[in-house]
Amino acid sequence: MVEESEGIQKKNWHDKSYKWILIIPLLIIIGSIFYIGITYSKTGDFINKDISLTGGTSITIYDGNLSLSDLEDEFSSTVPGFGTKRIYEFGTNEQKAVVVETTLEPEEIQDLLEDYLGYELIEGENSDITFTGSILSESFYEQLLLAILLAFSFMSWVVFVIFGSKTKLKILSGILVFANAILSLAVFSSDASFISTFLILAITFTIYFFYSIPSLAVIISAFANILMTLVLVDILGIKMSTAGIVAFLMLIGYSVDTDILLTTRMLKRKEGSLNERIYGAFKTGTTMTLTSFFALLVALIVVQSFSVVLAQIFTILVIGLGFDLLNTWVTNVSILKWHIERREGENKE
Repeated sequence: MVEESEGIQKKNWHDKSYKWILIIPLLIIIGSIFYIGITYSKTGDFINKDISLTGGTSITIYDGNLSLSDLEDEFSSTVPGFGTKRIYEFGTNEQKAVVVETTLEPEEIQDLLEDYLGYELIEGENSDITFTGSILSESFYEQLLLAILLAFSFMSWVVFVIFGSKTKLKILSGILVFANAILSLAVFSSDASFISTFLILAITFTIYFFYSIPSLAVIISAFANILMTLVLVDILGIKMSTAGIVAFLMLIGYSVDTDILLTTRMLKRKEGSLNERIYGAFKTGTTMTLTSFFALLVALIVVQSFSVVLAQIFTILVIGLGFDLLNTWVTNVSILKWHIERREGENKE
């Protein structure tokens, strides 16, 4: 009897409070959009980009005794876009190399470093030097952003196909999404591609709003997950690389799986009460998310000593999975429960 009473109290508490709880992610979303707006107004972009997206030079110096703080003190105020990273051996924490990044040409930064170090940097022996042109980097950056928008469009359409009720609208939105992808990738210029993609997203989201609130709830949760992750990455001062953009593409998939599980359990299963179906989905979904979270966390701890690229990918995925717990089990649950209770109330009338 005690267990049953506790279960009823929990159920009643959620029934009474779930709409108010929705305010928490809503405030975070509004704050995130505000932060992105301020960042864009100050820097002309909404992320901190490293040289793989801005163009510049990266020099890896194989010196176990070279001090990052001394390098920063020497060059950070005089060399544009100067930054350093440390590569060390996992377990012993012994430094193996230092990575220096800047927007200068290779010859310029190499001369400065050689004067500071007192010895010649020879590629393939005591250093590795890579250079990326600004035009190529900017073009690649725009293509990656377009890829994220298109991936989000396809994800949204698939969700609508699963949970939408109007077959003709599913076909129409599918035609719009596929046509936009073909035109964006094959015909249009970059600016036209972004405009057309945003226009298609606006049209399809309008369809989802009027004809499938469950689909819209999944999409809102996925969007919030990506937005919150992006803002936290900015706040932490992580400079986004091409690998980081790819990580956000992966995060779209991670963001949707538990939302689809939850929505399927709540809408298509009839056994048990609504709260019991939510709790069942919660146990399965959190197990999935936490398994991935801890696996990625261990991978992050291991690779951060020797791979900057993998460390950034895993960092973004770990942050995204943390926000996924909030957006699935607060944002999506609250919207869906609100929708189902309103629909059941209308049916009783």
